[in-house]
Amino acid sequence: MQFSLHICTLAIAIVVAAPSLAWPFQNHDEPRRNVLFIISDDLNNRLGCYGDPLAKTPNLDKLAARGVRFDRAYCTFPLCGPSRNAIMTGLYPNSNGILQNGQIFRQTIPKHPSLAQALRLSGYLAGRIGKLYHYNVPNSVGTNGHDDPASWELEINPAGVERMQEHPKIKTLAPNQFGATLSWYASPAPESQHTDSMQAADAAWVLERCAKDTSRPFMLALGFFRPHTPYVAPRSYFELHDPKAMNVVTDVEEDRKDIPAPALASGKKEQDEMSLETTREALQAYYASVSFMDAQVGKVIDALDRLGLTDSTLIIFTSDHGYHLGEHGLWQKMSLFEESARVPLLIVGPGIGRPGSVVEAPVSHIDLYPTVLDFTSATTDATLHGQSLLPLMRDPSNAGRGWALTQVTRGGAENKFFGYSLRTERWRYTEWDEGKRGRELYDHRVDPGERTNLASVPEHRETLEALANQLHQAVAGTYPSTGGTPEVRPMNWAPTLTGPD
Repeated sequence: MQFSLHICTLAIAIVVAAPSLAWPFQNHDEPRRNVLFIISDDLNNRLGCYGDPLAKTPNLDKLAARGVRFDRAYCTFPLCGPSRNAIMTGLYPNSNGILQNGQIFRQTIPKHPSLAQALRLSGYLAGRIGKLYHYNVPNSVGTNGHDDPASWELEINPAGVERMQEHPKIKTLAPNQFGATLSWYASPAPESQHTDSMQAADAAWVLERCAKDTSRPFMLALGFFRPHTPYVAPRSYFELHDPKAMNVVTDVEEDRKDIPAPALASGKKEQDEMSLETTREALQAYYASVSFMDAQVGKVIDALDRLGLTDSTLIIFTSDHGYHLGEHGLWQKMSLFEESARVPLLIVGPGIGRPGSVVEAPVSHIDLYPTVLDFTSATTDATLHGQSLLPLMRDPSNAGRGWALTQVTRGGAENKFFGYSLRTERWRYTEWDEGKRGRELYDHRVDPGERTNLASVPEHRETLEALANQLHQAVAGTYPSTGGTPEVRPMNWAPTLTGPD
């Protein structure tokens, strides 16, 4: 039944996209430069290649070893909709207007070309499989979600057993909630019947057709749903992880004493009340979902290699934002702490950078759009806020911009205010409501867990003031120019800010 539904969904997408698959463009003298963009959902840096001893992520570890790992990569907004719209527009949320889920940038800046659309206008086939913009998970699985039709010529939306059959069996902390709180299920169904596995098979199918007809370069964007809650994966992936071996965060009450209230506002009561056993189950399920997603990435990269496309394809792997697993007493996203703002970012470019190298300079999701344009030589006249990452890949000692900015909103419609956090190589500085509702300062050289807020320590006053000035300049650069029309800047534009390292 699920197999038939999957084929039906795929067939509809093929019919809609049939003119695109005819490859009407002529061959060019320039070598093909393809793009494979893979984005995971709600994935933090709990990966083997980032040093997590519990992770079972052999395929992502191999990908890191053949390319460049960005150690300090950050999202612009730790929520699916705003983050994904920022990636695809190359604009900070304050300029593209997307500050919540359920929106698409066409509602606010309709003439702005998305990354995929810019490549289409340059002659590329642009295809999407799964979640690239926002989806309600799991209810929107198998649909287009809050997608942008102008971005793609090919759209494929399979729905597996976790959406179609197993929903009632999923354990959840809050009745009738699955995507908004913690929920999980060790599925007895075959791996091939799960959505992400179907998407990997679809990706291999598309790559095979791209390899057979080389008249157009391609951008294939693949959005896996795991490890987004509900953490559903085949039972075998749960068995890879011993719940008793999970690292449960302790001493939360002491940690929270110096943290401003808005910094903790993303917490949820049902998660605060989890028992030790339930906490370990949830952690096991998250790791299992990550391992399952990792296996699907491996299938796609294997197909790329088998088809001889590797030497002409830029591979980008990332997540839409980070994810808390109990740090500071928080779970999921929407905080400005490191666990929520930081994302994995692996890039493999043919002939670009030394395999296995690491870039330590802070970078942002906002940099992905200009990076792809730099690699493909595609162009756009649209505003782009980021910098190309190719120079950093070629020379990991390149400092780049030197900082990354992440923001969130707090409060309701009538009392909404912003939190902004600036991450440099050494420091994280955060302001809530321009500092009126709290400030945070963390020194990552001695406090990578951000457990000691130095904002009120007199010895760090000069550092705090310098970082505050840096942050204010950075925030000012996220808004459109006067009059509401975004200023067109060079592709590699970034303000030069002075401040502590």
